[in-house]
Amino acid sequence: MEVALWGTRGSLASPGPETVRYGGNTSCVEVRDSRGTVLALDAGTGIRRMGDSLLSEDCRVDVLLTHLHMDHIQGLGFFAPLYQEGREVHIWGPQSPTMPIQDRLARYLSPPLFPVRLRDLPCKLTLHDVPLGEFMVGELCVKARLVSHPGHTVGYRIAENGVSMAYIPDHEPALGWPNFPGPAEWISGLELARGVDLLIHDAQYTNEEYEAHVGWGHSSLEQAMAFAEVAGAARLMTFHHDPEHSDAQLDRMIERARNGHSRGFEVIAGTEGLRLTIESRKPQRRTAIA
Repeated sequence: MEVALWGTRGSLASPGPETVRYGGNTSCVEVRDSRGTVLALDAGTGIRRMGDSLLSEDCRVDVLLTHLHMDHIQGLGFFAPLYQEGREVHIWGPQSPTMPIQDRLARYLSPPLFPVRLRDLPCKLTLHDVPLGEFMVGELCVKARLVSHPGHTVGYRIAENGVSMAYIPDHEPALGWPNFPGPAEWISGLELARGVDLLIHDAQYTNEEYEAHVGWGHSSLEQAMAFAEVAGAARLMTFHHDPEHSDAQLDRMIERARNGHSRGFEVIAGTEGLRLTIESRKPQRRTAIA
């Protein structure tokens, strides 16, 4: 299973000289299986470049949305495969008790917010409500579960040939816990993350910043590490970086997290352009996106 990071920023796209290394684009992660199945996890501003990279490939593309907050769908209207005649594109989004996924996405992909209507896209588009359970996309086994974040939000576990990853980019498992983590059976998202080879997880705040943002739906890096330890993850990749955090600040956060770290898992800084080939609990091979 291969993973590429096209956008790692949270809340708001934040381009600029102070964010160039970790990246300013919002959430988008590409996942490929051994037979060429292509997933886009979320459609933040990073999905534009991912879409451009797919223009010459004749393949189905599945976009799995964790939720419909703007930073996770803002790039969708600029996803090039949507404008290719006959291209098979599937978009999966969390269920709502009041409105189907098509109507919710059409609120963005329609005037006055966007000039092109969802119904006018030339691709072969199929929309799905994400089932809260397991389903297959190509050779990938995907599991979705609701997680602690405002609104209808899911996290994903993706597995193939004994290798697994979890993607939980917006998550506040410490909400309501004076001393996180508490009993494992009550921790949001833990079922998705247990024993994974790679956990991509919300690490937006420092502990001090989190105290002023309780209930906003995000984690501190320290909480993300505690979550990864309870889950028994082999690797934790930090994600959903705060738009106010510069590269230098994020370097300090990661260095502090790694110093004296002996919890049995590797800490990987989630940086835009990073590619990983996930192997079961073995060191990762890393290269930059061309």
